[in-house]
Amino acid sequence: MPTPRNVPPFRDAEIRKRNFEEVNLGFDEETAIKEASRCLQCKNPLCRTGCPVGVNIPAFILKIRNGDFTGARDVITADNNLPSVCGRVCPQETQCESKCVLGNKFGAVAIGALERFAGDRIIGGKDLSPAEKTGKTVAVIGSGPAGLSCAADLCKHGFSVTIFEAFHTTGGVLSYGIPEFRLPKHIVRAEIASLERLGATIVTNAVIGKSLTISELKQRFDYIFLGTGAGLPSFMNIPGEGLPGVCSANEFLTRVNLMKAMDPDSATPVQRGRNVVVVGAGNVAMDAARTAMRLGADRVTIVYRRSRAEMPARKEEIEHAEEEGIELMLLTSPVEIIGNGKVEKVRLIRTELGEPDERGRRRPVDIPGSEFEMETDEVIMALGTSPNPVLTNSCPELKTDSRGVIKVDEVGRTSVPGVFAGGDAATGSATVILAMSAGKRAAKAIIEECGGAL
Repeated sequence: MPTPRNVPPFRDAEIRKRNFEEVNLGFDEETAIKEASRCLQCKNPLCRTGCPVGVNIPAFILKIRNGDFTGARDVITADNNLPSVCGRVCPQETQCESKCVLGNKFGAVAIGALERFAGDRIIGGKDLSPAEKTGKTVAVIGSGPAGLSCAADLCKHGFSVTIFEAFHTTGGVLSYGIPEFRLPKHIVRAEIASLERLGATIVTNAVIGKSLTISELKQRFDYIFLGTGAGLPSFMNIPGEGLPGVCSANEFLTRVNLMKAMDPDSATPVQRGRNVVVVGAGNVAMDAARTAMRLGADRVTIVYRRSRAEMPARKEEIEHAEEEGIELMLLTSPVEIIGNGKVEKVRLIRTELGEPDERGRRRPVDIPGSEFEMETDEVIMALGTSPNPVLTNSCPELKTDSRGVIKVDEVGRTSVPGVFAGGDAATGSATVILAMSAGKRAAKAIIEECGGAL
């Protein structure tokens, strides 16, 4: 008879909500082996079908069960180059774990927690040896999950890879978007360091479209992969949105995560609101709300125009936010931000769910006469992002859709010969693991074009 699922310990909510230490403490060795022993080692492992990068899940879990943690990481990294990252931020509950046959009755095997355990257990351990060079060169634009994944697979097959990063620090959204309390930055640095030891060259402070153009890169490299993400924030275009005290979650989190604005001696300022309103209900909204609480807010309220059932954030992130004292104001939408030189109030309206929209979600409809005002000194808009047009504007032959998303075929080829794209730049905002999957597909296509196999 299978035993119940083991759950990693978490820091106490009342303590963690005022610091940036990692919330999830992860499995210790004994618990990891115990949880790995729950896996049935199915002959037809459905869990693998739920993994966007196809990790051999039963094989790495069996290694953990047998105490071979190095072997577990080797199995994972054959398909996933960022196990410590994915073990923390992937939505396993809707991917691999949702397919686990133990799920309905006993609780799915904690695949994500075990992946994190394997990744963390030997960080800084033995790396793969650099492959014999093929003579082919690739420029990877962006050092987020798509770019890192593409670069790693290419390096493993002997390509000379140069990664160009616009910021002064590598990692893309892993560094600027996801807070320290969910993804410690030393984990990101360690994963990237292993990629450098594999042979990748990284150039920071390089804004492609400004510092260099795609045309210039094509003269120096055989192939180009565009993994520039989606860093352009969306706003509601309501009155008062330009007042001081209103910002995007993208800017807010970048100031804190990348520029360390939470540190007293940081040269980068960030507003520390006392009564903060966050508009939106995705993972970024949860990150912004929980970060605002850690910066000293007395009250943080998430405003969302649909119901709890439609909230796109992971269930765990919503629960952690509520445990930390963050309020959910559902079926409510801002219509105006009010203030005299700075934010003072937000005017809201109650909503109800109407007919489904083009994506199948019930459309929120304003309820006439239900408007009310709420005091606030900071409003953070977490409404999604789209690709920054700096790169695409500099290359007119690169085709995009109406949202500025780069058009690609099934393996990531763009309209420009020799140029591939993947991740949020080619899909709009999505998950880390889906971006990694796109990077791997493009790498595979490049390798096959050169007569190799992945």
